Amino acid sequence: MHSNTFKTTALAALAALFAFTVAAHGAIAAGSHSGGHDNDKGHGHSMAIGEPGDPAKADRTIAITMSDNFFEPEEIKIKEGETIRFVVSNKGEFLHEFNIGTAAMHAAHQKEMAEMMEHGMITATGIDHKMMKMDHGGGKMMMEHNDPNSVLLEPGKQAEVIWRFTKEAELEFACNVPGHYESGMMGPIHMQHGH
Repeated sequence: MHSNTFKTTALAALAALFAFTVAAHGAIAAGSHSGGHDNDKGHGHSMAIGEPGDPAKADRTIAITMSDNFFEPEEIKIKEGETIRFVVSNKGEFLHEFNIGTAAMHAAHQKEMAEMMEHGMITATGIDHKMMKMDHGGGKMMMEHNDPNSVLLEPGKQAEVIWRFTKEAELEFACNVPGHYESGMMGPIHMQHGH
């Protein structure tokens, strides 16, 4: 069993991650519902790791294969300012994630994913979509996995992540399903300056 200290720490990490997500995505959510906030561009949309890319402006496509427990390719090379369409396929027998972030972001997300597993929202091999939509904590947030820099895939599934790398940062791509990052399911994103 997990101690109350772990639960308190995990909940604090979730609260911080939720606050960060709301702060980072607030302008995007507001703009997407009203359909006309083009003058917002340039503030509120961009994170330290980049921003969601426009599919029509993708510079190139990189195929990512996830297996148990490794990625192919093992590293990614991109140019600053590039928009990449990642076509991600899960060829393994377990649930896997492709997530773009810093090491600190991955560490925080691993706590969230552990909480999702503890609540039965995800298992070693799948996603319980009904549980994902339920309230898990006295009126607090529902932990749907729908960030634009990440995709969570069941075995045999494929999806796309379109991401614009706006500024240089120490980035990794990783799987944050409990135990997978520690097993080596992560790789560096090397960024070169300019086009």
